[in-house]
Amino acid sequence: MNRDQALSLLKEYTKSESLIKHCLSVEACMSWYAKTMNEDEELWAVTGLLHDFDYEMFPSPSEHPYKGVAILKELGVSEVICDAIMGHALYTNTRRVTNVAKYLFACDELSGLVYASVLVRPDKDINNLEVKSVIKKMKDKAFAKGVSREDIKLGLEETGLDVETHVGNVITAMRERKDILFS
Repeated sequence: MNRDQALSLLKEYTKSESLIKHCLSVEACMSWYAKTMNEDEELWAVTGLLHDFDYEMFPSPSEHPYKGVAILKELGVSEVICDAIMGHALYTNTRRVTNVAKYLFACDELSGLVYASVLVRPDKDINNLEVKSVIKKMKDKAFAKGVSREDIKLGLEETGLDVETHVGNVITAMRERKDILFS
């Protein structure tokens, strides 16, 4: 599946603008990491775009991401992508073995925290967002309560990244797509 097909599938199943922006944010991070690590950029981008495509229709843990992955398998989507999507939800007990799976997990929650950090800025400009500001907000449990700090920590452990580096990378990746993400 290529990016255009993945975006079309995302928009077919997802009407919420905020959930679409979330998937686009994760895609931006995944593309950025794939480029820097000399990985398959389109595969990583598609994985980021599709990781939550079924969430709006099937939000319960008994259905998401199981229903979405079943749809993807029916469409002939790569097992690597399907495994990574299964692994982004801890409750599936799917081990994250590949880099794409580890980085999807690591980028998912953190991209949401970065996005929320931009939205509360007076200028709402990601270009002025600093790493230390996001780390401070990460420590504030009342800020963006839906973002799992434990998942962020586990993602750091699994990728071997330190928090400053990963936050900086996610900000950089999202800056590169700011016209799409913050319009």
